Amino acid sequence: PSHSESRAEQSSSHLAAMADEDQPKKRTFRKFSYRGIDLDKLLDMSNQDLMELFRARQRRKFSRGIKRAPITLLKKLRMSKRETSYGEKPEAVKTHLRNMVIVPEMIGSVVGVYNGKQFINVEIKPEMIGHYLAEFSITYKPIKHGRAGMAGKGAFIPLK
Repeated sequence: PSHSESRAEQSSSHLAAMADEDQPKKRTFRKFSYRGIDLDKLLDMSNQDLMELFRARQRRKFSRGIKRAPITLLKKLRMSKRETSYGEKPEAVKTHLRNMVIVPEMIGSVVGVYNGKQFINVEIKPEMIGHYLAEFSITYKPIKHGRAGMAGKGAFIPLK
């Protein structure tokens, strides 16, 4: 019994010592990198170099040429970002381009992605690079199975 008490005392004193040391330590954020390349370098890259980092489907899309619509969307995003003051979110830019690949330039912007009924605002974060806009705007309402006591009654529930 005396052995376990000493161990408990040791661990508690050790924890107290650690708490004293770690007081001024601030939380550090993990630096974002896409495929081993950090965000600053990604922003400076040309479309050709960026294309090499993407997965096959996205590479194919870029290699077949960038059409006018995505370029227009990027211009609008740049404009909305330019007009906002520092520390505020830019105004949402509405779009139907669900097949647009998210590129580093779009980070920090807010895009209203159409889901067939309404525009769903998506704030673009670094983790979204290489994904499509459509992945962040769900087109259906997820069904909720198994509501207890609904069998046969439908929506007619008497008020008690």
